[in-house]
This record gives sequence, structure tokens and C-alpha cells, in this order.
Amino acid sequence: MAERVVHCGDGVAYLATALPADHAIVTSLPDHSEVPALGVDGWKRWFSDTVALACRALADDAVAIFYQTDVKHDGRWIDKGHLVMTGIDAAGSSLMWHKIVCRVPPGTVTYGRPAYAHMLCASRNLRLVPGGSSADVLPALGEMSWSRAMGMAACEAAIGFIATHTACRTVVDPFCGLGSALVAANAAGLDAVGVELSRRRARKARSA
Repeated sequence: MAERVVHCGDGVAYLATALPADHAIVTSLPDHSEVPALGVDGWKRWFSDTVALACRALADDAVAIFYQTDVKHDGRWIDKGHLVMTGIDAAGSSLMWHKIVCRVPPGTVTYGRPAYAHMLCASRNLRLVPGGSSADVLPALGEMSWSRAMGMAACEAAIGFIATHTACRTVVDPFCGLGSALVAANAAGLDAVGVELSRRRARKARSA
């Protein structure tokens, strides 16, 4: 039976130690509104540095998958896909795929947040085998456990790739929130490790 462990603590500190070779990462990093003390420019640097830290924490043939929704600040868009790629490049990793996840039906006008999210997968050594590609656009993100969660359809797509195309058998989410990625990992027969700063959310992620 797949296991789940959730630590109440700092996800960045958790990533400072190299992870075992059979561990992958699936996560969504916090918005600038969740770390206001950094300021927007400081948050951008922190964001890319944390992506790089996550990539470096993994074994060469493991993968890190980042699910991120762009945000608007002062009337300008902040492209989180770009911030993720900056961190991937800094870590010496490479992009395996970049998917777009529809947050609302195509053609819908949205305000404040876009109608799509990015999902990017990186690895140092692993490459897609011929015929291993999957759809670049996911038509729906699926049910969300809370407003900042990865949708379950997005989680299942990320976990399905890990289970099918890598040797990783434990999924780590260092910013796990209520544990959507952990639930999807367990449902696919993979062990899961979450880290969450909020005691209340960590407690819920253990029993999700």
C-alpha cells in the first residue's frame, strides 16, 4: 500500500538536502501575495532560486514538475513559466515538456488570473523516448481542494507521467497545501511526501 508522510515545516529548507534517487517533485510555488515581506522583485528572485534548488535536489534521472498560474501586478502580467525556466536553466536541468492547463473553458474572458496555467517538467538527464509525448493542452484542471490548489486532473497527468516514464516511486511536494498531488500519487500506487508550513493545512493533507 502506498504511504504518505506530511511534515509541517519549511519546504525550502527541506530541499536543501539531496533527495533519494527514486524521488520526483510535483509542486506549485507560492505567489508573491503569500510572501509579502519579499516584495515583488524579491519574490521573483526567490521563486527562480527555489525552482533551481528543487531541480538540484533530485537525482539526474528524476523529474521536477511545476504547476503555476500567472498573476497580474500593477496592471502587468508576471509570467511564471519564465520564472520556472530561469530556475531550470540555473540548475543545469532541461525542459522535457511544457503543457498548458485550461482553468476555464477556452474562449472565456477572465480577470486577474489567466484562463490557463503552466505545467513544466524538467530533468538533468532524462529525455522523452520516441512516442512518449502526450497532449500539450489539458482541457480542464479538475477539482480543486482550495483556491490555490493544483486541480486533480493536472495532478493526475503529472503523476501519470512519473509513474509511466520514470523510475521514481516517491513524489515530493515541498509546498503541498491540502495535499492534492499527494492524493494523486497514492492513487497511482506511489509513495508521497509533503511539506507544508501551515499546521492546519498539513493536518488536512495527512488525511486527504
